[in-house]
Amino acid sequence: MLPRIIFAFLFAINIFAANAFEKRDLLEKNVDMAKLKSSLLINQQWVAYPKYSDRKGWDALTVGVKDEIIKKGEAALNFEWKVVKATDYLEFDLSGSRKIMEDPYRANINAISDLVLAELAEGKGRFTNQIANGIWYFCEMTSWSLSAHIKGAQPESTSLPSYKENIIDLGSSDMGAFFAWTYFFLKDELDKVQPMISERLRANIQTRIMDSYLNRSDFWWQAFNAGPTTMVNNWNPWCNSSVLMCFLLLENDPEKLAAAVYRTMVSTDKFINYYNNDGACEEGPSYWSHAPGKLYDYLQLLSYATAGKVTIFNQPLIRNMGEYIAKSYIGNGWMVNFADAWAKAKVEKGVVFRYGKAVNSLEMQQFASYLYEFDKNESYFDAGRDLFRTFENLTSHNELLQTKPSVSDAPATWYPETEVCYMRNKVGIFVAAKGGNNAESHNHNDVGSFLLYVDYKPMIIDAGVGVYTRQTFSSERYNIWNMQSNYHNLPLVNGVAQSDGAKFRSRNATFDTKKSLFSLDIANTYSKEAAVNEWHRTFQLQPKGGLLVQDAFKMSKTKSPNQLNYLTWSKPDILEKGVITLEKDGSKLKISYNPNQLEAVVETIHITDRSLLSVWGETIYRLTLKAKKMKLVDNYSVQFSRF
Repeated sequence: MLPRIIFAFLFAINIFAANAFEKRDLLEKNVDMAKLKSSLLINQQWVAYPKYSDRKGWDALTVGVKDEIIKKGEAALNFEWKVVKATDYLEFDLSGSRKIMEDPYRANINAISDLVLAELAEGKGRFTNQIANGIWYFCEMTSWSLSAHIKGAQPESTSLPSYKENIIDLGSSDMGAFFAWTYFFLKDELDKVQPMISERLRANIQTRIMDSYLNRSDFWWQAFNAGPTTMVNNWNPWCNSSVLMCFLLLENDPEKLAAAVYRTMVSTDKFINYYNNDGACEEGPSYWSHAPGKLYDYLQLLSYATAGKVTIFNQPLIRNMGEYIAKSYIGNGWMVNFADAWAKAKVEKGVVFRYGKAVNSLEMQQFASYLYEFDKNESYFDAGRDLFRTFENLTSHNELLQTKPSVSDAPATWYPETEVCYMRNKVGIFVAAKGGNNAESHNHNDVGSFLLYVDYKPMIIDAGVGVYTRQTFSSERYNIWNMQSNYHNLPLVNGVAQSDGAKFRSRNATFDTKKSLFSLDIANTYSKEAAVNEWHRTFQLQPKGGLLVQDAFKMSKTKSPNQLNYLTWSKPDILEKGVITLEKDGSKLKISYNPNQLEAVVETIHITDRSLLSVWGETIYRLTLKAKKMKLVDNYSVQFSRF
């Protein structure tokens, strides 16, 4: 097998991580192969959902939503299966667009997901023929992987899938798990149409997912040879949970099943080893559902399949990883959005609730209940192609309804290893600030940046990430404006922005929770061209006042006036020299600075990216406070307060 270029679609520039790797191996130390083999329930005895023929069971499971499920299935009864053409895949090579390939593929996935769930809910065979059509269509595809993930995982340098091998990525692993559930529940019904349909489906899952996982160790996300400098992100638990599902649902040979499950444990341990003990998700809260959230799915499956004999839910790290999402919620639908996270991220409340139950976190359970109340117009149960989450959502719904809703209002939260802090005060100001390094997973060059909200309204913002393209995960990543430090709330030093890479990291980051005082030195995040020896940045939130941000620096030479940049959602209004105001929906923020030292300039940023448009609309703004004089040693003080 030829070696693969494993990061063509991920961070080619950030292949080496700077995380606090710790060889915990929690899963492998929890159980050896012999104990695992004796603990595993074979022949799917662990599945607690009703059998297809159990109509009373499905009626009870889908009570209140059965009609909704069937209606969605009926809409797909005449669905025309869309061909994903060779040129759709190749478009990623040509323009970097993922959308051309993914749109028709996802339309097919949504249709078959609705059909399968509708047939399970109704149980009359009305959807079976169209399900058979969908299965046959998917089996005819060369690959279930996405164009953006193919090129770096096969010898051929193209995003057109090779017929010579099977790639396991997020898309193909998810479809493997989806079809494993489809086969488990509907095999007999499909056989009534034609036995070859279920036979072919079973063979496809075996070849595309199960055999490929057992026979290959070079998928980057498996991380079998991961060490202290290897990045392991959400792909690992995401793919491993889907692969585990395939084996648990389809493999009935005890020896083979135990070997496969143990192999997934070894791989998943690498993700847990990569995580900091503080539990913060460096990919940002909007990735939580598919990073710690997928780890939860994996661990819950493992617990189900061993009747609770194999579990690590009692480990403090696993609880910390879960509670991070509850603590990262700002309010009114807004989340902390460092890195590639979205400020208006959707959090899967069912996963939060069940994770909270598993680790005995009332904070998570009550947060999930709050999300349910906040998002009442959204379907609580439907997880699309992720049938496991859909079944679990249906199963746990009544208990979720009986839980008191609540959100965190902690005045201070500190993640010492990830170097992220949250601060709230009694006059409605929320602040999040970060240190860390510029090689984190889904990284932006943003060490020392911060967010500020007033009454749950974004004032000082992080634009977030746009629609993913080829450029997003390539050496051209930091050519994208919203990845650069000068479009975050950071200094431009001597005309130089921060650099990307593990060595560009903060120094001496500390947080005093009693004083709500966060400090760090960000000089090391700039290249030598910046000629900066020290740049101490401190954030202090007064209990009944505002936020004071101070920047004290020492430089070896001056080349260009320093700038303090801030992104804002509303247009800054320069009332007078030294005073700027921001207003959003009745809430106001005053920004005060020394006009003899700094002068204000406002730039309008016109948004064209559809992902950013959905959050911020057509415009955001960059407020720049530019130094009037160039000095080797100086300090700037900027006060943010409501009025």
